Amino acid sequence: MAWARPAPGVPEGLRRPFLLLLVWFSALCLFPRPAEALVEGLYCGKLVCYDVLGVSRDASKAEVARAYRQLALRYHPDRQREPDPDGKGAEAAQEKFLLIATAYETLKDEETRKDYDYMLDHPEEYYSHYYHYYSRRLAPKVDVRIVILVTVCAISVFQFFSWWSSYNEAINYLATMPKYRIQAMEIARQQGLLNRAKEKGKNRRSKEEIRKEEEEIIKDVIKNKIDIKGGYQKPQIYDILLFQILLTPFYLCKYIGWCCWWIYCFNIKGQEYGEEEKLYIIRKYMKMSQSQFDTLEDHQKETFLERQLWIRENYELYKQEQEEELKKKMASDPRWKRYRRWMRNEGPGRLTFIDD
Repeated sequence: MAWARPAPGVPEGLRRPFLLLLVWFSALCLFPRPAEALVEGLYCGKLVCYDVLGVSRDASKAEVARAYRQLALRYHPDRQREPDPDGKGAEAAQEKFLLIATAYETLKDEETRKDYDYMLDHPEEYYSHYYHYYSRRLAPKVDVRIVILVTVCAISVFQFFSWWSSYNEAINYLATMPKYRIQAMEIARQQGLLNRAKEKGKNRRSKEEIRKEEEEIIKDVIKNKIDIKGGYQKPQIYDILLFQILLTPFYLCKYIGWCCWWIYCFNIKGQEYGEEEKLYIIRKYMKMSQSQFDTLEDHQKETFLERQLWIRENYELYKQEQEEELKKKMASDPRWKRYRRWMRNEGPGRLTFIDD
């Protein structure tokens, strides 16, 4: 057997194991593993589940259930009262009962029964049977759709309350700023909310209670009079993830209709842009989201319209001007000058003891 001769570099002591391994591998390739439908560890092991329950392969689910009930009553461990000093009688009854339960679990489910019948008819697909058996046993018992729905609901609840927290933080911050606080107090006085006469007798309140009530009045005025936009705007129920998913078909149809309207009005008919359309084009040029663009002041938007930034050439010129102005500010900024001087003299990779 010249083909079985080991390599010249193999030591003498390892030649015999090498030959045995080579012969075993050749036998495995030439004589494959015999096909067996009943495999230990799968379903009922070496026994046929139909024979365990005493039913035929054509038996209905009702017949399978009836056979299981009869055998379960007969072989249930609690019904085995035979005295046995070794305890093997109870042990055998328990094993028999577990085998009956396994056979019933296999045959009562249509999908599992279909896999089991396929295994009996195709014993040569050994590894495929293992895969189907353990994939069903290890599959999650809970419906994936329920898990996704619960997850989306939990994220939506957390999202809504976090937005409310951010909104309240913004209101509390604006109530401390003199600019908005003075205006809110003036509006509250005009509406008669802060001009109440001082109570006397039993209805008299402390200064702390009056101060807290005034703070709440000021915050209410700010909530009603100031339109907070951006990440701190007042949360809406339809902005959370759950409603966004539910309204996705509506938004998609609305966007397609808007695109068709835009193409028909401005590309086909050649109509002039309105103010909203001009601001939309400017926002797209600036690569800003709607919430970011809404946070800009009104005079900034008026400046965009006056300079006709919806025209591409005008926007490019405006962008260059902004970049040049930013460079001039950075050049005149003393902190930027110190940074450039430090980069030129010291560099980022040196250890110095300079305070700056």
